Amino acid sequence: MNMERKFKIQDLRFKIQKKVLLSIPIFLFLIFNLLLSISLADDINARSAVVMEESTGRILYAKNPNLRLPPASTTKLMTAILVMENADLSESTSISKHITHVAPLKAGFKEGDEVTIETLLYAALLESANDAAVALAEAVAGSEQQFVNLMNKKAVAMGLTDTRFINSHGLPGPGQYTTAFDLARIMRYALRYPKLREIIGTRVAGVLTEGGNELFLKNTNRLLWSEEDLIGGKTGYTRQARHCFVCAAEREKETVIVALLGSPSRSTLWREAEELIGRGFQVIANNEEAVIFFTKADYDFLNMKKASYKKKSKFKIKSSKLKKKKKMIANKRVKHKKSKVAKKKIRTKVVKLRNYKVAKKIENGNKG
Repeated sequence: MNMERKFKIQDLRFKIQKKVLLSIPIFLFLIFNLLLSISLADDINARSAVVMEESTGRILYAKNPNLRLPPASTTKLMTAILVMENADLSESTSISKHITHVAPLKAGFKEGDEVTIETLLYAALLESANDAAVALAEAVAGSEQQFVNLMNKKAVAMGLTDTRFINSHGLPGPGQYTTAFDLARIMRYALRYPKLREIIGTRVAGVLTEGGNELFLKNTNRLLWSEEDLIGGKTGYTRQARHCFVCAAEREKETVIVALLGSPSRSTLWREAEELIGRGFQVIANNEEAVIFFTKADYDFLNMKKASYKKKSKFKIKSSKLKKKKKMIANKRVKHKKSKVAKKKIRTKVVKLRNYKVAKKIENGNKG
């Protein structure tokens, strides 16, 4: 009986050891992936980033996905979507005087040039030409302001709750913002159109205006020359927005979308985009869980200007209080001086009265 019990205990120990040994590799694998995700989060210098599975819209990786930031020229992707839905690419439009004055990045169209909508799309998406974006806006809606209204209506229809536009090209201004999550969704929507896929994947293009002016366009997306899996993308940069990028890549019938906002430099932008493309395909291949990070420092950045303004206003309040205090002290001094003078007058009156009484006494005494 004791021997049988002993064998049972040994068998139970063996089973437990076997389970522990089998679970160690899984545990180590999970720890490795967690550490890899954390190190990747530390490596991403962009203020906001999202990796999305194109087929499902599932987030595969994210850093501050809902942080509202300036979109810069990634705005032109929404401009292109509206053009695809509201214009005939073969039609021509005339370049107005207003368009030639748009700055700073321009394709170089001249007033009166007759240009096809397709040519303008190439200029806007390859060279990130602001004059081309405004020309597209005017061709579709009659004016840029009317076109912006269409852009914002489209954003609402697409469910982009953290996106708002104030122009067709992406130059900064109050009230223009998007998020990496919304930007990834804009790219996902744009990929529906084969023509847009073709344009954003073109490295260089030579286009002609109907007047015979030849334009050479080179894509601002450097990854087209180094990343074999890349379908295409759209870059953006302003001082306020820093470096921005949204792209799509395809590998073994799987497509991932990467959106980056607020990267400190172009070289960092390209490196991080490549890392995130690789990360996206790895998550899909291994059926891993999504990793989402939120960093307080990047959220605090948005409040820096507000904070500095508040600080300034507090200083103004303090200085005004100081002025009031000084005024009060000055008034007190004046009142104190006045009261001193008044007391002096009373004293002199009292002395005079005493002198008068004494004089009267002496006079009366002399009379008696």
